[in-house]
Amino acid sequence: MMNWTRRNVASGLAVLAALGAAAPAAFAQDLPEGATVQAVENTKGPLRIAFMAFQNNPFWIPVTEGANAAKDYLGGRDVTVDYIDLGDALTPEAVVAGIESAVAQGYNGIVTVPIFDGTERAINEAVAAGVPVLNIIAEGNVESDRIQFIGQNAKAAGRQIGEFIGERMGCEGKLGVITGYFGAVQHNDRMTGATEYLAEACPNIEIVGPFENQDKAELAYSQVQDMMTANPDLKMVYVTAGGPFGAARAVQDLGLTGKVGVVGFDHTPDNMAYLESGEMVGLLDQAPFTQAFDGTVTLYNYLVTGEAPSEKVRPVEGNLLTSTN
Repeated sequence: MMNWTRRNVASGLAVLAALGAAAPAAFAQDLPEGATVQAVENTKGPLRIAFMAFQNNPFWIPVTEGANAAKDYLGGRDVTVDYIDLGDALTPEAVVAGIESAVAQGYNGIVTVPIFDGTERAINEAVAAGVPVLNIIAEGNVESDRIQFIGQNAKAAGRQIGEFIGERMGCEGKLGVITGYFGAVQHNDRMTGATEYLAEACPNIEIVGPFENQDKAELAYSQVQDMMTANPDLKMVYVTAGGPFGAARAVQDLGLTGKVGVVGFDHTPDNMAYLESGEMVGLLDQAPFTQAFDGTVTLYNYLVTGEAPSEKVRPVEGNLLTSTN
């Protein structure tokens, strides 16, 4: 599992280094592969960082690995990094409760994945209480007082996927769309980034859906089966968030490998297996290990130096793997 994670995380290192991390630090001897931010010397004494994220699909495995790698890396600098599991249901309430609990428990800083609109209130209150927050992966539309956001431009990533879909389908046919959560800003932006591009560039592509799978592979599986029953001429399926391998498994079980392709996000082992066998035809990565590690160390550096990152947003460009490359 680690081999896939580290191999594909490395593809984003040059971009990330150019956008905020010094190149020598990215290749420092004591940094794990996939990390680009070097820690400064701790002159503040014991520090406690709360790292909070969800655990509802395999995407979070490299996120957890990045957080644990940062914990090990910072452990010798008198820093404690606690991984706080926000659960398997993505909701703004879970994020808000996690942030409020971390502030109440006296953590010095928080790394989190806000995802939803409405979470900015809790972030702003934490910062006002003297607990800085750094966001990774995805956040809401309303900018908060977080010190930095590390992640993809979700709408641009959706457009990148849309361009690939349009070319793959020859701008004709039916495309099934499955999103994770209708209320998640990142998921919506990934979906509209693709569908708006296709509406303009490939008006002959018919959208079937969208459907909400709550990041669950088993729901994506049954949704693809239902789509194929109602639309036997379906050509592709786009899964904007978690569980794309469930859609790929449905294509395989229906005997449609090579006839119906699935495109989605993240170079997880489950997804990569279906890319190799042909059901998945495109996967866009977002370097989750790097985001988790770098976000944690960047927050630690801020706690020590008081110097905010030079950029409020540190963009991550995805590496699009296809069945042919």
